[in-house]
Amino acid sequence: MKLLTHNLLSSHVRGVGPRGFPLRLQATEVRINPVEFNPDFVARMIPKVEWAALLEAAETLHLVEVPKGPIEGYEHDEKFLRQMHHVLLEVRATSGHTAPSPPSDLYSLSPQGGRPSLALL
Repeated sequence: MKLLTHNLLSSHVRGVGPRGFPLRLQATEVRINPVEFNPDFVARMIPKVEWAALLEAAETLHLVEVPKGPIEGYEHDEKFLRQMHHVLLEVRATSGHTAPSPPSDLYSLSPQGGRPSLALL
């Protein structure tokens, strides 16, 4: 599962918090999959990112070079956009699970590419 996908997912199970967000990511395998850089797409995604959830997930995956938030003029800052492209689109949790906070139920990550399965474990 890409961190962009993780950042957009929430649980609708009763009793898991105000929005069932963020899901805690517990990856047992992480891969880097190169993706063609598309600065326009990344720039459009920046306003949708929930930064606290992204930083928590990045810390869980031991990523060190994650911007702490959007910078002024990010739309034209290639270095920032490339960093975010890498974090959001190239880092993939390929196995493990996600859980709402507070933890109640677990959702598995598919062994075939880390796609999130929203069927409860």
